[in-house]
Amino acid sequence: MKGLVIRILRQMGNDRRTLALMIVAPILILSLLYLLLGEGSYIPRIAVSENFPAALMTELQKQDVEVTILPNDGNTVTGTDTNTIHDALLKEKSTDAVVSAASDGIHIRMLEAGNSKTASVTNALKNAAASVSPSSSMSLSYVYGRGDSTAFNSLGFVLLGVLSFFFVFIISGISFVRERETGTLERLMATPIRRISVVGGYTFGFGILSAVQSVLMVLYSRYVLGMEFEGSVWLAILIMVLLAFTAVSIGAFVSIFANNEFQVMQFIPLVVVPQMFFSGLITIDTLPYGLGNLSYFMPIYYGCAGLEKVLIKGFGIEEVWKDICMLLVFIFVFFVLNVLALKKYRKL
Repeated sequence: MKGLVIRILRQMGNDRRTLALMIVAPILILSLLYLLLGEGSYIPRIAVSENFPAALMTELQKQDVEVTILPNDGNTVTGTDTNTIHDALLKEKSTDAVVSAASDGIHIRMLEAGNSKTASVTNALKNAAASVSPSSSMSLSYVYGRGDSTAFNSLGFVLLGVLSFFFVFIISGISFVRERETGTLERLMATPIRRISVVGGYTFGFGILSAVQSVLMVLYSRYVLGMEFEGSVWLAILIMVLLAFTAVSIGAFVSIFANNEFQVMQFIPLVVVPQMFFSGLITIDTLPYGLGNLSYFMPIYYGCAGLEKVLIKGFGIEEVWKDICMLLVFIFVFFVLNVLALKKYRKL
């Protein structure tokens, strides 16, 4: 088994494209997500009516918000025509929001719901209102995490877990198929080597490279991108390494049902994508019809749940050991399945 591990590591070391896809690609994607989900410098543009409170307007301008005054708001045209004019401004993207003051409060009209600019506009108005009237300010605190954390930090545990699992699954699955296509596996099975040694050699061979990828991803995200870690970096690395070994085992198992590298890619919507929905992107407790129970059969759930406890909640091994044990269970189960699957190549 030792010789098989060394051969795989040497083979992978000579395959620069595979190394780039395994190590460089996840780091590049993490860097891109850091830029996309990190702190933004966007300055919201707000159009206000002439009767808009001057104090609020002053506070908005102090926040470097671009404020434009709309003339003759509702004085010479009807309310319906006014909305039409405002909608035209929003559709032309001349402004991000049209804000008007009335006896029943402040009305905000924007182009579409869920737009990424919505938070910028609402935060600016909320801060301005709190400055004018401190009694109207609202304080929000959290047991875990901070309200001012960027999306990159809030979803860091998901990004690390999903990216690692995705790339390791692809590389391991394709590599196992390539071993069959080149006849290497058949020649190996013609020797007296035991099936468990073959599976162990492949698992540890690809697993070592995957572990290197996991360590680099954690260290890069923590010390280069500045991802917030409330708990131990080494505990996060342990969880990432176990998740990577799980992906290797699942990739090897899936490759049994693939005749070529393209068919391995076809398993992504069946194996990887469904797990992403249970990684923490959607709160499990809010899923209807008991669908949240499916998460207990998905390794990404345990990997990302463990990472969340370490990165966001600052938990130690006492609270994370169950997730670690479940990842070990998945590794063992798929290891056994891979050993049994080798019977199709040789009966011992």
